[in-house]
Amino acid sequence: MATMQEIRTVQESPRSPEARLGMKVEDLWDVQEAQLTPTEKLNACFESVPVSAFPPAPSSQVIEIKSDASLAEAVQILSQHKILSAPVVNVDASEDASWIDRYLGIAEFAGIVVWILHQSEPPSPRSPRSGAAFALAANGVTSASGLGNLGPEPAAETSGSFFEDLTNSELYNNTKVHDISGSFRWAPFLALQKSDSFLTMLLLLSKYKMKSIPVVDLGEGKIDNVITQAAVIHMLAECTGLHWFESWGTKRLSELGLPLMTSDQLVKVYEHEPVMQAFKLMRKRRVGGIPVVDNSGKKAVGNISIRDIQFLLTSPKIYHDYRSVTAKGFLTAARSYLEKHQEVSPMLGSMITCKSNQTIKELILMLDSHKIQRIYVVDDGGNLQGVITLRDIISKLVHEPHGYFGDFFDGVLPLPQNSRV
Repeated sequence: MATMQEIRTVQESPRSPEARLGMKVEDLWDVQEAQLTPTEKLNACFESVPVSAFPPAPSSQVIEIKSDASLAEAVQILSQHKILSAPVVNVDASEDASWIDRYLGIAEFAGIVVWILHQSEPPSPRSPRSGAAFALAANGVTSASGLGNLGPEPAAETSGSFFEDLTNSELYNNTKVHDISGSFRWAPFLALQKSDSFLTMLLLLSKYKMKSIPVVDLGEGKIDNVITQAAVIHMLAECTGLHWFESWGTKRLSELGLPLMTSDQLVKVYEHEPVMQAFKLMRKRRVGGIPVVDNSGKKAVGNISIRDIQFLLTSPKIYHDYRSVTAKGFLTAARSYLEKHQEVSPMLGSMITCKSNQTIKELILMLDSHKIQRIYVVDDGGNLQGVITLRDIISKLVHEPHGYFGDFFDGVLPLPQNSRV
């Protein structure tokens, strides 16, 4: 529980824009009707706060990629700015175009992974290798048919030289971003307006599995902000000491029904399996990362996330001597590379784990301080018991009222000509 000193400090001198935002929620919390449950009170508070109040993302994270950029250039941009995805700007759009016409879709590591999987696997009816098939398969945002093209067989073994050859190929360097960017039926991507509520944003980031949401300025026809799951977790970490946060944050994980994904449901890859099997499982199971486990299958020796595909593409030479790049070999080479270049990365530290008797507040502070997307729950013996993601935490903060979204998803925006869904 927060001390009175912690509460006074936050109330008297908010330490950050996120903490000031938390104070707005605190003011709303104090005037909610007494008969409401804590969850209903939080819902009401967040429904009253517009997303325009959310602190702006760092300029290094509000990045756009031109539609005529190559796949190689897109990978470099995403890696350099340490982001998972970026909107694709139509270079042929007019200056006064609306945001729907200005953007073509989203370029993301998830789609790039599917593209690479199709390159690494032998041709088959289920793994087409034509340019049109690549475009469909790489549409990682919404395309169910694209995912279906990934067959049930394990990912093929790949040598270290494969990735050097791939990144030097004309196909990799000439494939354009507009060929692999994902788009929705009704728009280039799902976006919020400044007047939309925090509750809408939180539900999209949790129940509807969005990892980030652009906020568009309709007048300018451009993206004004990008709100990520990680940014929401950071906001919550800055709200410790406030009554509304403490009433929820002091609950133990087991009280909140966490982890949602238990050990028998956990998607994992063995350390001796091909690293591409990890990425294939992520795409087929729609998860952003999986643990690498030892031969017992019970203890994690590392974690591979979807963005880690960048090591195979931006630094393929570190795998040159590998006859077969396994999950363990992938982690070993990536860690050596990071240490050599003195780069900060969660991959360098030991596995961050928690116990089910810890509080949601403790978990939020751990995730925020280590800048990680998920944390593994273990028992006293270090055996995996489940995983908790940023999305899982946000999903326990609010709930979706019946009929809340109405026709929000019902194609109220025009269908782009280049839609592939």
